Amino acid sequence: MSSTAADVVGLLTVRGETLAVAESLTGGLVAAELTAVPGASKAFRGSVTAYATELKRDVLGVDPALLAARGAVDAQVAAQMAAGVRRALGADWGIATTGVAGPEPQDGQPVGTVFVAVDGPHGADRGSAYGGKVEALRLNGDRAEIRMESVRSVLALLLKGLASEQTGNEPAQDTERNGGF
Repeated sequence: MSSTAADVVGLLTVRGETLAVAESLTGGLVAAELTAVPGASKAFRGSVTAYATELKRDVLGVDPALLAARGAVDAQVAAQMAAGVRRALGADWGIATTGVAGPEPQDGQPVGTVFVAVDGPHGADRGSAYGGKVEALRLNGDRAEIRMESVRSVLALLLKGLASEQTGNEPAQDTERNGGF
């Protein structure tokens, strides 16, 4: 269990929010990292390991034309996977991984090409406008190292999104004590 996973579960639990995970190249490693955290069941809804391209389309709702044109290793595919798992599993947040861990290139992409995505609550009714974020990664190492760095990267992207969210429940800052007026 990583401290990032513990921080993610802790923040989601405090906020009363939930998370769903869509994984391709990581094959369940993100879900395993999250569920290793004691109390994860308060925030973790579940995961879909959509290793096969047709599962990305049929289960997660990724646009078939996008998959046909660009393949499964693509930033927009990652974004649609995160949004799709969030919708499918009824979660506040969705995260996704897709990429090439090796040993061979895939969809015209070299080994180490990875996209991680976060899809968060939308609109004023949710008190948020986070939306979706995607990060493109070029990772080095063997298959195991690429997969583990993908796990770390998607959890870090989610933690960044959670930390930047304003829930409206934060205590007012004491500006005098903090050097303000």
